Amino acid sequence: MGLLDNKTAIVTGSSRGIGAEVAKILAGEGAAVVVNYRQKAPRASKVVAGIEAAGGRAAAVGADLTTNEGVHALASAAMENFGSLDVLVLNASGGMESGMEEGYALKLNRDAQINMLNAAVPLMQEGSRVVFVTSHQAHFINSVPTMPEYEPVARSKRAGEDALRELLPSLTEKGITLVVVSGDMIEGTVTATLLDRSNPGAIEARRAEAGKLYSVEEFAAVVAGMVTADVESGHTEYAGGADYFGKNAG
Repeated sequence: MGLLDNKTAIVTGSSRGIGAEVAKILAGEGAAVVVNYRQKAPRASKVVAGIEAAGGRAAAVGADLTTNEGVHALASAAMENFGSLDVLVLNASGGMESGMEEGYALKLNRDAQINMLNAAVPLMQEGSRVVFVTSHQAHFINSVPTMPEYEPVARSKRAGEDALRELLPSLTEKGITLVVVSGDMIEGTVTATLLDRSNPGAIEARRAEAGKLYSVEEFAAVVAGMVTADVESGHTEYAGGADYFGKNAG
């Protein structure tokens, strides 16, 4: 018996990287997983095929979370494919990509998170859980500076976290819990690659400062663990970056 048998999970931004790993872990624990992508359909299909080959259940659903249609399509896909929605992992984020319109980071990292949650909540039973994935660079942005290239993204992700936390009382009324997972810079992610491109040596410097950076797999295991962890709503789980806590950050 898996911890998540007969449960359905949506993992946003799960065609690659952390999201894809989280989807695989949750499927391994028995959850039916909605794998969400914006443009990378072949990658999402590959994630689904991998889950199915391992005996799990999954479906790939294309949805742009910055649109109303996108969030509703994704939420209803859980019901249509698997008949319930019990877990929502808010993993999709961005803002470092080139050529995006003004305000895109806030649109994706704050507004889309809230809209996705609001679309999901009416479908979720009591006992459901939402997990929001963020970074130390964002979580601690008000007390610990980050690289200038990343600051707008960090601020938009912190705004997203704050907006989600404002919904804690209404989620509690419905018996839904929200957990935040904050990770240090992760080796091999898109964000890390883009940061290193705009600020060469950034990752190496962070690795030296932190002593060790989590891999995508290690961080995904922390995120997936928070789906079933017995913690209070509003709990923040930290992965790596112990030096942040020596700066009286909070």
